[in-house]
Amino acid sequence: MAMEPQLKKTVVMVGMMGAGKSAVGKELAQLLDVPFVDSDTEIERAANASIAEIFARDGEPFFRDKEAQVISRLLDGTPCVLSVGGGAFLRAETRRRISEAGVSVWLKADLDTLWQRVRRKDTRPLLRTPNPYQTLAALMADREPAYAEADLIVSTEAGFAIETTAEKVIEALARRPDVLSFDAPRDDTPQDEE
Repeated sequence: MAMEPQLKKTVVMVGMMGAGKSAVGKELAQLLDVPFVDSDTEIERAANASIAEIFARDGEPFFRDKEAQVISRLLDGTPCVLSVGGGAFLRAETRRRISEAGVSVWLKADLDTLWQRVRRKDTRPLLRTPNPYQTLAALMADREPAYAEADLIVSTEAGFAIETTAEKVIEALARRPDVLSFDAPRDDTPQDEE
């Protein structure tokens, strides 16, 4: 009988746009049999507006405040896999809160892999610049010191299947028994009494 993973704390996927936080997070949630939650989706639902609209209407500082509130609320809920926006982990208070209530996993990808994944998408407000590649490189340079403070780091590469990266995350989580344990499946069949 295979051992069943038991998630004890929320796993928070952090990293740059295009690192695969949502795709890998969904696969990871399925493998762990827990809900997948995307903080951007939760913010959009609460604001009844897209991330791009919130940025344009209210500015990035307002968005980051709302993002921190949503992440904190989600950390207080049932353990799940939570994907957060690329800038969420930059706030020291958010990093501290995630480490206290959950575990952060940095999906680390190189610049070319990220660029291949994001260059054709128009949903990234921070890349609406004259030179989006240069902007992405600058964002990456600014953000990597914060991402390096993640509890766990898992490299993702262009050739990796989503499933492969999700399995690498489980391997990393398995080294943290406070986050993930493996229990034998419950056998609910009645035992003969002696």
